[in-house]
Amino acid sequence: MRPLLVAGPCAIEDPEMTEEVVAGLAPLARELGFDFVFKASFDKANRSSGRSFRGVGLEPGLALLEELKQRHGVRVLTDVHEPAQAAVAAQVVDVLQIPAFLCRQTDLLSAAAATGRPVNLKKGQFLAPWLAGPAVQKLRDAGASEVWLTERGTSFGHGDLVVDFRGLPVMQATGCPVLFDASHSAQRPGARGDSSGGDRAIIPVLADAAAGAGFDGLYLEVHPEPSRAKSDADTQWPLEQVRPLLERFAMLWRCRRTLPPLET
Repeated sequence: MRPLLVAGPCAIEDPEMTEEVVAGLAPLARELGFDFVFKASFDKANRSSGRSFRGVGLEPGLALLEELKQRHGVRVLTDVHEPAQAAVAAQVVDVLQIPAFLCRQTDLLSAAAATGRPVNLKKGQFLAPWLAGPAVQKLRDAGASEVWLTERGTSFGHGDLVVDFRGLPVMQATGCPVLFDASHSAQRPGARGDSSGGDRAIIPVLADAAAGAGFDGLYLEVHPEPSRAKSDADTQWPLEQVRPLLERFAMLWRCRRTLPPLET
Protein backbone atom coordinates (compact mmCIF):
# COMPACT_ATOMS: atom_id res chain seq x y z
CA MET A 1 0.00 0.00 0.00
CA ARG A 2 1.27 3.45 -0.91
CA PRO A 3 0.24 6.92 0.27
CA LEU A 4 -1.59 9.03 -2.26
CA LEU A 5 -0.01 12.33 -3.27
CA VAL A 6 -2.00 14.92 -5.18
CA ALA A 7 0.32 17.84 -5.84
CA GLY A 8 0.95 20.64 -8.29
CA PRO A 9 0.35 24.37 -8.70
CA CYS A 10 -2.93 25.99 -7.73
CA ALA A 11 -3.55 27.19 -11.28
CA ILE A 12 -1.95 26.78 -14.68
CA GLU A 13 -0.27 30.15 -15.11
CA ASP A 14 1.83 29.31 -18.13
CA PRO A 15 3.32 26.16 -19.71
CA GLU A 16 6.86 26.80 -18.43
CA MET A 17 5.93 27.03 -14.75
CA THR A 18 3.61 24.03 -14.95
CA GLU A 19 6.29 21.95 -16.68
CA GLU A 20 8.84 22.91 -14.03
CA VAL A 21 6.59 21.73 -11.21
CA VAL A 22 5.62 18.37 -12.72
CA ALA A 23 9.23 17.71 -13.73
CA GLY A 24 10.28 18.28 -10.13
CA LEU A 25 7.49 16.35 -8.47
CA ALA A 26 7.08 13.25 -10.64
CA PRO A 27 10.52 11.62 -10.12
CA LEU A 28 10.57 12.59 -6.43
CA ALA A 29 7.17 11.04 -5.82
CA ARG A 30 8.29 7.81 -7.49
CA GLU A 31 11.49 7.75 -5.46
CA LEU A 32 9.61 8.17 -2.17
CA GLY A 33 6.96 5.58 -3.01
CA PHE A 34 3.90 7.78 -3.46
CA ASP A 35 0.95 7.01 -5.70
CA PHE A 36 1.24 10.36 -7.47
CA VAL A 37 -1.36 12.45 -9.27
CA PHE A 38 -0.36 15.82 -10.73
CA LYS A 39 -2.93 18.57 -10.16
CA ALA A 40 -3.36 21.92 -11.87
CA SER A 41 -6.49 23.95 -12.53
CA PHE A 42 -7.38 25.44 -15.91
CA ASP A 43 -9.83 27.75 -14.12
CA LYS A 44 -10.23 29.02 -10.57
CA ALA A 45 -13.85 30.09 -10.67
CA ASN A 46 -14.17 30.69 -6.91
CA ARG A 47 -11.70 33.55 -6.51
CA SER A 48 -12.58 36.24 -3.96
CA SER A 49 -12.45 39.04 -6.52
CA GLY A 50 -13.67 39.16 -10.09
CA ARG A 51 -10.39 40.89 -10.97
CA SER A 52 -8.24 37.99 -9.77
CA PHE A 53 -6.38 35.67 -12.16
CA ARG A 54 -8.49 32.60 -12.95
CA GLY A 55 -6.35 30.49 -15.26
CA VAL A 56 -5.72 29.82 -18.93
CA GLY A 57 -9.15 28.40 -19.76
CA LEU A 58 -10.61 24.99 -20.56
CA GLU A 59 -9.17 24.15 -23.97
CA PRO A 60 -5.59 25.47 -23.49
CA GLY A 61 -5.48 23.99 -20.00
CA LEU A 62 -6.56 20.52 -21.04
CA ALA A 63 -4.19 20.55 -24.01
CA LEU A 64 -1.28 21.29 -21.70
CA LEU A 65 -2.32 18.67 -19.16
CA GLU A 66 -2.55 16.05 -21.89
CA GLU A 67 0.94 16.95 -23.09
CA LEU A 68 2.40 16.79 -19.57
CA LYS A 69 0.62 13.52 -18.86
CA GLN A 70 2.22 11.87 -21.88
CA ARG A 71 5.66 13.40 -21.41
CA HIS A 72 6.04 12.56 -17.72
CA GLY A 73 3.92 9.41 -17.47
CA VAL A 74 1.74 10.76 -14.67
CA ARG A 75 -1.94 10.78 -13.88
CA VAL A 76 -3.47 14.25 -13.86
CA LEU A 77 -6.31 15.94 -11.97
CA THR A 78 -8.18 19.18 -12.53
CA ASP A 79 -11.20 21.03 -11.12
CA VAL A 80 -14.53 21.21 -12.88
CA HIS A 81 -16.96 23.97 -11.93
CA GLU A 82 -19.88 23.37 -14.28
CA PRO A 83 -21.62 20.14 -15.35
CA ALA A 84 -20.77 20.74 -19.01
CA GLN A 85 -17.04 20.75 -18.22
CA ALA A 86 -17.01 17.25 -16.75
CA ALA A 87 -17.29 15.14 -19.90
CA VAL A 88 -14.84 17.37 -21.79
CA ALA A 89 -12.23 17.27 -19.02
CA ALA A 90 -12.66 13.51 -18.57
CA GLN A 91 -11.37 12.96 -22.10
CA VAL A 92 -7.95 14.09 -20.84
CA VAL A 93 -7.65 13.92 -17.07
CA ASP A 94 -7.58 10.82 -14.90
CA VAL A 95 -9.32 12.31 -11.86
CA LEU A 96 -11.98 15.04 -11.72
CA GLN A 97 -12.07 17.33 -8.71
CA ILE A 98 -15.10 19.01 -7.17
CA PRO A 99 -14.08 22.32 -5.51
CA ALA A 100 -14.97 22.73 -1.83
CA PHE A 101 -17.51 25.50 -2.40
CA LEU A 102 -19.36 23.24 -4.87
CA CYS A 103 -19.28 19.97 -2.93
CA ARG A 104 -23.07 19.73 -2.63
CA GLN A 105 -24.00 20.79 -6.19
CA THR A 106 -25.99 17.77 -7.32
CA ASP A 107 -25.88 18.43 -11.07
CA LEU A 108 -22.10 18.90 -10.98
CA LEU A 109 -21.58 15.76 -8.90
CA SER A 110 -23.81 13.73 -11.19
CA ALA A 111 -22.02 14.95 -14.32
CA ALA A 112 -18.60 14.14 -12.86
CA ALA A 113 -19.72 10.69 -11.74
CA ALA A 114 -21.23 9.92 -15.14
CA THR A 115 -17.82 10.24 -16.83
CA GLY A 116 -16.56 7.07 -15.13
CA ARG A 117 -13.48 8.87 -13.85
CA PRO A 118 -12.54 8.85 -10.17
CA VAL A 119 -13.76 11.98 -8.42
CA ASN A 120 -11.93 13.86 -5.68
CA LEU A 121 -14.50 15.65 -3.52
CA LYS A 122 -13.08 18.57 -1.54
CA LYS A 123 -15.03 18.81 1.72
CA GLY A 124 -16.48 22.30 2.02
CA GLN A 125 -15.03 24.41 4.80
CA PHE A 126 -18.66 24.96 5.87
CA LEU A 127 -19.45 21.24 6.05
CA ALA A 128 -19.41 18.98 9.10
CA PRO A 129 -17.46 15.74 8.51
CA TRP A 130 -20.59 13.59 8.77
CA LEU A 131 -22.26 15.67 6.07
CA ALA A 132 -19.64 14.60 3.54
CA GLY A 133 -21.34 11.21 3.47
CA PRO A 134 -24.47 12.37 1.61
CA ALA A 135 -22.32 14.11 -1.01
CA VAL A 136 -20.32 10.90 -1.48
CA GLN A 137 -23.59 9.00 -1.85
CA LYS A 138 -24.74 11.41 -4.56
CA LEU A 139 -21.62 10.51 -6.53
CA ARG A 140 -22.10 6.78 -5.98
CA ASP A 141 -25.77 6.92 -6.90
CA ALA A 142 -24.77 8.64 -10.15
CA GLY A 143 -22.34 5.82 -10.98
CA ALA A 144 -18.96 7.15 -9.80
CA SER A 145 -16.25 4.55 -10.30
CA GLU A 146 -14.21 5.76 -7.32
CA VAL A 147 -14.54 8.61 -4.84
CA TRP A 148 -11.84 10.34 -2.78
CA LEU A 149 -12.48 12.84 0.01
CA THR A 150 -10.14 15.71 0.83
CA GLU A 151 -10.11 17.57 4.15
CA ARG A 152 -9.15 21.24 3.75
CA GLY A 153 -10.02 22.81 7.11
CA THR A 154 -13.23 24.14 8.62
CA SER A 155 -14.39 27.74 8.95
CA PHE A 156 -13.41 29.13 12.35
CA GLY A 157 -15.06 32.48 12.95
CA HIS A 158 -14.43 35.13 10.32
CA GLY A 159 -11.32 34.76 8.17
CA ASP A 160 -9.68 31.65 9.59
CA LEU A 161 -9.74 27.86 9.34
CA VAL A 162 -9.12 25.12 11.85
CA VAL A 163 -8.45 21.40 11.29
CA ASP A 164 -10.52 19.07 13.45
CA PHE A 165 -8.79 15.71 13.23
CA ARG A 166 -11.81 14.04 14.88
CA GLY A 167 -13.41 14.18 11.45
CA LEU A 168 -10.97 11.71 9.90
CA PRO A 169 -12.57 8.44 11.12
CA VAL A 170 -16.00 9.85 10.28
CA MET A 171 -14.94 10.49 6.68
CA GLN A 172 -13.04 7.20 6.39
CA ALA A 173 -16.24 5.42 7.44
CA THR A 174 -17.60 6.31 3.99
CA GLY A 175 -15.11 3.83 2.54
CA CYS A 176 -13.31 6.58 0.60
CA PRO A 177 -9.58 7.30 0.71
CA VAL A 178 -9.25 10.56 2.67
CA LEU A 179 -6.53 13.05 1.73
CA PHE A 180 -5.29 15.97 3.80
CA ASP A 181 -4.94 19.30 2.01
CA ALA A 182 -2.09 20.93 3.90
CA SER A 183 -2.08 24.02 1.66
CA HIS A 184 -5.71 25.13 1.91
CA SER A 185 -5.88 24.20 5.59
CA ALA A 186 -3.25 26.90 6.17
CA GLN A 187 -5.37 29.59 4.50
CA ARG A 188 -6.96 32.64 6.08
CA PRO A 189 -9.92 33.28 3.77
CA GLY A 190 -10.33 36.90 2.74
CA ALA A 191 -7.36 38.00 4.82
CA ARG A 192 -6.17 40.35 2.07
CA GLY A 193 -9.57 41.86 1.51
CA ASP A 194 -9.97 40.84 -2.12
CA SER A 195 -8.00 37.61 -1.81
CA SER A 196 -7.13 34.94 0.73
CA GLY A 197 -4.01 34.97 2.85
CA GLY A 198 -2.52 32.28 5.01
CA ASP A 199 0.48 30.98 6.93
CA ARG A 200 2.77 28.77 4.84
CA ALA A 201 4.97 28.08 7.90
CA ILE A 202 2.25 25.92 9.49
CA ILE A 203 2.04 23.52 6.52
CA PRO A 204 4.75 21.10 7.76
CA VAL A 205 3.11 20.88 11.20
CA LEU A 206 -0.27 20.09 9.66
CA ALA A 207 1.23 17.56 7.23
CA ASP A 208 3.06 15.76 10.06
CA ALA A 209 -0.11 15.65 12.13
CA ALA A 210 -2.11 14.30 9.19
CA ALA A 211 0.38 11.50 8.55
CA GLY A 212 0.33 10.54 12.22
CA ALA A 213 -3.45 10.69 12.40
CA GLY A 214 -3.83 8.17 9.60
CA PHE A 215 -4.89 10.11 6.52
CA ASP A 216 -4.58 8.10 3.32
CA GLY A 217 -2.52 10.72 1.53
CA LEU A 218 -1.43 14.30 1.14
CA TYR A 219 -2.73 17.11 -1.06
CA LEU A 220 -0.23 19.93 -1.59
CA GLU A 221 -0.04 22.97 -3.82
CA VAL A 222 3.49 23.59 -5.05
CA HIS A 223 5.00 26.55 -6.93
CA PRO A 224 8.58 27.46 -7.96
CA GLU A 225 8.15 30.98 -6.51
CA PRO A 226 5.11 31.06 -4.24
CA SER A 227 5.39 34.77 -3.48
CA ARG A 228 4.88 35.46 -7.19
CA ALA A 229 2.04 32.97 -7.69
CA LYS A 230 -1.11 34.39 -9.27
CA SER A 231 -3.33 32.56 -6.80
CA ASP A 232 -2.89 31.29 -3.23
CA ALA A 233 0.53 32.92 -2.98
CA ASP A 234 0.64 32.61 0.82
CA THR A 235 -0.05 28.88 1.00
CA GLN A 236 1.70 27.22 -1.94
CA TRP A 237 4.79 25.27 -0.91
CA PRO A 238 8.16 26.12 -2.56
CA LEU A 239 9.22 23.51 -5.11
CA GLU A 240 12.82 23.63 -3.91
CA GLN A 241 11.70 22.71 -0.36
CA VAL A 242 9.28 19.93 -1.24
CA ARG A 243 11.64 16.97 -0.74
CA PRO A 244 12.03 17.17 3.06
CA LEU A 245 8.29 17.73 3.54
CA LEU A 246 7.40 14.68 1.43
CA GLU A 247 10.13 12.58 3.03
CA ARG A 248 8.74 13.31 6.51
CA PHE A 249 5.17 12.62 5.45
CA ALA A 250 6.10 9.29 3.84
CA MET A 251 8.15 8.22 6.88
CA LEU A 252 5.41 9.14 9.39
CA TRP A 253 2.70 7.62 7.18
CA ARG A 254 4.50 4.27 7.09
CA CYS A 255 5.27 4.35 10.82
CA ARG A 256 1.60 5.01 11.56
CA ARG A 257 0.64 1.87 9.65
CA THR A 258 2.97 -0.33 11.69
CA LEU A 259 1.15 0.55 14.91
CA PRO A 260 -1.51 -1.82 16.24
CA PRO A 261 -4.98 -0.32 16.72
CA LEU A 262 -5.83 0.83 20.23
CA GLU A 263 -8.85 -0.61 21.99
CA THR A 264 -11.60 1.91 22.80
